[in-house]
Amino acid sequence: MKIPTRFLVAAACLAATSVYADDFHGFDPAKFDGSMLSADALKAMVADASKVTPPKNGTKYSIGFANLQRDIAFGVLVEKGIQANADAAGIDLVIADNRLDGPTALANAKSFAERKVDYVIEFQTDANFGQTVMDVFKADGTKVTAIDIPMPGASFFGVNNPKSGFMGGSYLATAAAKQFGADVNNGYLVIGALPQSGVIPRMRTDGQRAGFLSLTNDFPADHIIEIDTKNTLQESYTQMNNVLGRIPPGAPIMIIAINDQATMGMLQAVRAAGRVDQAIAVGNGADEAEALATDPKLVAATGSFPGSYGNYLIPIALSSLAGKEVPEATFVTHQMVTKSNICKFYKEFECAGEADGYTFPEAQFATYLSDLKKQDWLKGYEAILPQQ
Repeated sequence: MKIPTRFLVAAACLAATSVYADDFHGFDPAKFDGSMLSADALKAMVADASKVTPPKNGTKYSIGFANLQRDIAFGVLVEKGIQANADAAGIDLVIADNRLDGPTALANAKSFAERKVDYVIEFQTDANFGQTVMDVFKADGTKVTAIDIPMPGASFFGVNNPKSGFMGGSYLATAAAKQFGADVNNGYLVIGALPQSGVIPRMRTDGQRAGFLSLTNDFPADHIIEIDTKNTLQESYTQMNNVLGRIPPGAPIMIIAINDQATMGMLQAVRAAGRVDQAIAVGNGADEAEALATDPKLVAATGSFPGSYGNYLIPIALSSLAGKEVPEATFVTHQMVTKSNICKFYKEFECAGEADGYTFPEAQFATYLSDLKKQDWLKGYEAILPQQ
């Protein structure tokens, strides 16, 4: 499935001491448009990088990629994009599956070290294992880029969590007002969180909460329920089923979560309970395109376009190997994907209905982001907070 990369634009968050100024064979993360570089450009990167950091095996670069989980849609799309770029560059890609598990991620890291890979791309969900995994790579000087969940000492690439969350939450508020009218404040907002992964997912789900409340006047605080999804559809289903008894019969149920899979699991639980007519949901990722195109209750998702991640990640790795300075953080720019515009992103689905008229509340988000930067729980993470 090819996702048009013109919809993915990086915004680099550059620390004052780490400014990336070079255009390295068409790649400058501060200006890069997300389109896959040509094979010639990627191979030229490899040639230049090899002069600075020769391959450890003496012949050819190998890059380790530890996927979040290889059998979920988001991970599949990320892996395909990385593999396509590695193939074009003439790089061996060594793939492992972290399976959403910290000890497994650590075992995979040790395997990469034993195989003497030249660079590592980590997609690792357990924040408690971040330092331990990075200690393995630090021991032999292997550089790392972390996807979506930061790791100490690694560069970061991925979701602009505060903005992506705020977009989804404010969209949900807009859609809920249209569906439920004045009854919105009698409803319940259920947020599917991921506490095991620490600060960064919290930035997303707190953003969802803030975005929803920014367009919903006087919504009762005790009508907001947060569940632990553990990043899976199955656990999301189970936990949503457990809290449905706290929501009175007939009350609107507004669902949003850390990713599309969690959102779908929560929505399935509501459907199984016979309460789907009262529900509305917004996803995050837009990687479950068929559900987004066909499920009338999944009204939108904040698009992250994971199929294009590799267009950044392989050039970032090669830039680092070439001795170029890379940003501490590079972010995806997001768009809301809905039934009315899905054909622009996924050609196999038709656009249905009229444009929803949603406008991102820029002023409210600017206020939220300013306040967010003052929060004690984000100390130490300033470099991976977006500027806007």
